Amino acid sequence: MQVNVLFFATLRDMAGTRSLTLHFSPEQMTVADLRRDLIERYPDMAENIKAASVAVNEEFAFDAEAIKDGDAIALFPPVSGGSGDKPELFLLPTEPIDHDALIDAITTTATGAVCLFSGMVRGETQREGHLPQTQFLEYEAYEPMALAKMQQVAAEIREHWPLVEGIAIAQRLGKLEVGQNTVLIACSSPHRDDGCFEAARYGIDRLKQIVPVWKKEVGANGATWIEGDYKPNEADRANSE
Repeated sequence: MQVNVLFFATLRDMAGTRSLTLHFSPEQMTVADLRRDLIERYPDMAENIKAASVAVNEEFAFDAEAIKDGDAIALFPPVSGGSGDKPELFLLPTEPIDHDALIDAITTTATGAVCLFSGMVRGETQREGHLPQTQFLEYEAYEPMALAKMQQVAAEIREHWPLVEGIAIAQRLGKLEVGQNTVLIACSSPHRDDGCFEAARYGIDRLKQIVPVWKKEVGANGATWIEGDYKPNEADRANSE
């Protein structure tokens, strides 16, 4: 059996590679078996591998699940489309985001309110686990899964706030300087009390939980990957009941 394994963020740096092609015999193994195999290959990464989230074919997978020949497997630390009258936009751009164009894309003739959350690169941070002085950030994503999970976040927003019309989620990738925009969540609705504020807040919080995007803080005294503490569960699968 042959599988392809992708590493992201801290795991990629520690392994010294972005991807591996592995061969296994016998033909049956689980996600837990893969973790054990990788720990044998990379003993210095044991704790990181145990804590890593796993995706198989761009969906969260858990230790008891079987791995099949040809599967694409990703290991990563906890994270840091549409048409008609319900427009949606999901982006992973490397260039600056045009706020006005983003709002225009989710505005309809019934729109009376748009709530937009904009994240920025901080130059100073007083929080444990972060560099006190940041020169720039580097963002990376497991891109196919990130776009799929953005769509899942939008679907969850619609379930909770059915009066929301348009939804846009955009996450910048690459090198970003202090003061630059990093992420945008925008939700439109007919009126300001139709859920657009709450939906935008939910969108950024949920993105931080399940969309596989990570950032590295780089400063004069070094660099560090910023990892979250949220562990995906069965409810985080798309279309879970």
